[in-house]
Amino acid sequence: MKTKNKQMHFQRIVIAAMLILSLCKGNKVKAQDVHFSQFYMAPLFMNPALAGAEHNLEAILNYKNQWQSVSEPFRTYAFAYDMRISKSKNKKGFWAAGINCFSDNDGNASLNTTEVALTIAYQVVISQYSILGAGIQAGYAQRSIDPSSFQWGDQYDGTAYNPNLSSNEPTVANSISYADLGAGVNWRYDNTSGIVNVTDNHDLKADVGFAMFHVNQPKYSFYGDNEKLSIKYVLHGTALFCLANSNIGFVPGIFYSMQGGATELFAGTLVRYKLRQDSKYTGFNKSMALSLGGYYRMGDAGVIAMLLEYSKYSIGISYDINTSGLNTASYGKGGMEISLRFVNPDPFTPITSHQNTLSL
Repeated sequence: MKTKNKQMHFQRIVIAAMLILSLCKGNKVKAQDVHFSQFYMAPLFMNPALAGAEHNLEAILNYKNQWQSVSEPFRTYAFAYDMRISKSKNKKGFWAAGINCFSDNDGNASLNTTEVALTIAYQVVISQYSILGAGIQAGYAQRSIDPSSFQWGDQYDGTAYNPNLSSNEPTVANSISYADLGAGVNWRYDNTSGIVNVTDNHDLKADVGFAMFHVNQPKYSFYGDNEKLSIKYVLHGTALFCLANSNIGFVPGIFYSMQGGATELFAGTLVRYKLRQDSKYTGFNKSMALSLGGYYRMGDAGVIAMLLEYSKYSIGISYDINTSGLNTASYGKGGMEISLRFVNPDPFTPITSHQNTLSL
């Protein structure tokens, strides 16, 4: 029984190593950033130009747990907050600022990444319904690793793993830190900023953006060599359009990123049903909407997702179903993600002019 448990533990370690080494090319690790299946609930991780683009104030918590079925789980915690910080006296634009941070733990390898970043953005009003934003982001990151958590081939004595044997691996640093810079642009269309009444369910909103992260290409090696973190390029688009004279709407989205030799293409849609509208006079009944749907991450996973919106609050839950070659070990179990969001003002409230949209 003990032998079987040891074998299962060893297999879990091997699989965890495969997950990490799957990001390798040649002998160098091509690191990927943390990514969320609910990318629409992590705007500052997608594009700095999204700060202040949609809401006067926005606060979001994200949690992701994955690969628990094959190794020690990979866990990611994130927080983001952004707000508009200037009024548009001349109706030409406004400033916004934000802060976002995350902590990522990569399972058995005890590889931890923590980063805090500040964002500043300016949104230019280009028409009654649309704005064009540009943002920059500056952060500080630290990565740490526990070398003792690794088991190497040279430590196999012919019968079992022997920790007393030398791994013959070069000495690695326990931690590294670096500055991290990013920038982006985003175009937003929102017809509820004009004369259309939201209660008529004529909503039409869209965001299309491009961003770059790690533009300073910081050194990124535990061995002290010149390996650098590759620039990550992101293209994204989300929308909301509703069927007139009904409570039904659609929330499609697409996310594409490229970093070093790694690419990610993620697309799908939610179907949104407005359960309740704000009461016009008493305010006792708060608006509520439920969205259900799915996304597909090319070559990796299918995702089922749910988003419940109630007044200024939202909760999103999604689950990744692994479809890659790893599914023989994972049995399709990828991971769960939970997001909590607070925005102000109430996004269901009708707005009749761009001036109101831009005021704090």
